[in-house]
Amino acid sequence: MKHANGDPLEDPAEQAARTPKTEHRSRPAPASDRMPRTAPASDRMPRTAPATGRMPRTAPASDRASRAALVSSASSRSALVSGRMSWAVLVSGCVAGIVLVVALGGEVLAGHDPLAIVTHPWAESTPGLPLGGDALGRDVLARVLAGGRDLTLTALAAALAASALGVAAGLWAGWSRGRLGRTIATAADLLLALPLLLLALLAVVALPAPLAVVAGTVLGGTPLTLRVVADATATARHAGYVEAALSRGESGGAVLLREVLPAHAGLVGADFGQRLVLAVQLAAALNVLGFGPAPPAPDWAAMLRENLQGLGLNAAAAIAPATALALLAGSVAALSHSLATRDGLS
Repeated sequence: MKHANGDPLEDPAEQAARTPKTEHRSRPAPASDRMPRTAPASDRMPRTAPATGRMPRTAPASDRASRAALVSSASSRSALVSGRMSWAVLVSGCVAGIVLVVALGGEVLAGHDPLAIVTHPWAESTPGLPLGGDALGRDVLARVLAGGRDLTLTALAAALAASALGVAAGLWAGWSRGRLGRTIATAADLLLALPLLLLALLAVVALPAPLAVVAGTVLGGTPLTLRVVADATATARHAGYVEAALSRGESGGAVLLREVLPAHAGLVGADFGQRLVLAVQLAAALNVLGFGPAPPAPDWAAMLRENLQGLGLNAAAAIAPATALALLAGSVAALSHSLATRDGLS
């Protein structure tokens, strides 16, 4: 056979024979392209399921231990806080109790007659007169020990009246959803807008001073107690223990007295402390203005008025009754705050 130009065609076998034989060897692939004989550790499937798929045998025990440690730590902190609150209530209660006992029965501890003149006016402290003499030469210590009974009794009566009325009205207003409950709450808000001392001064014109203190404390303190107790009662109305009592067929009054009121004993106690402080302040204000016991009867507030002129000669004659009033009001207020903090109300 020939090409188009007339040259003869070569036999393919002869052409292949003339071509030098070369050894065809494949070049090794680069390391980046070669497949490893075994997959790397990161790509190999583990024989066991990963930790996210299967919990190790020791995990439940460690989890239980950690949860137990957390619960133990939380309970220990809660117990510590509760213990501190209980100690605060105990200490403040002891201090308030001691002050109340001394205020009510301190006359028994007096070394002299609180009405007897034993020295010259505004005498300084001596071994027989630790606090010296007052404006007339009477024993200041004896008059301080005897001067808190009437004021404290008046304040206690006023606080009891205001707290009792406020708790009763608050329970009713918080439990009732009718028009009467809203009317009581509105009247309480209106009374809160009136100045307390002005109400007491208006009352003392027509009433004796102790009754004026009671009236002023009731008018000024009852609305506060009512609002606090009403809010707590409205919240407790939907509590589980209240619904359980109602499902047993108990009446609303029985539920309020047996379930709601005991559940808010700390709130009522703290509020009573606030009403007592209010009554002490109001009684002291009226007595300083001259509406208290008639001279020469000992009274802490009256002693302040009588001994202010001799403050430079015997300061203890005025500082001692002021300290007694501050201890009475402050100890009761501290107890009230401790009760409210213990129950999570402050």
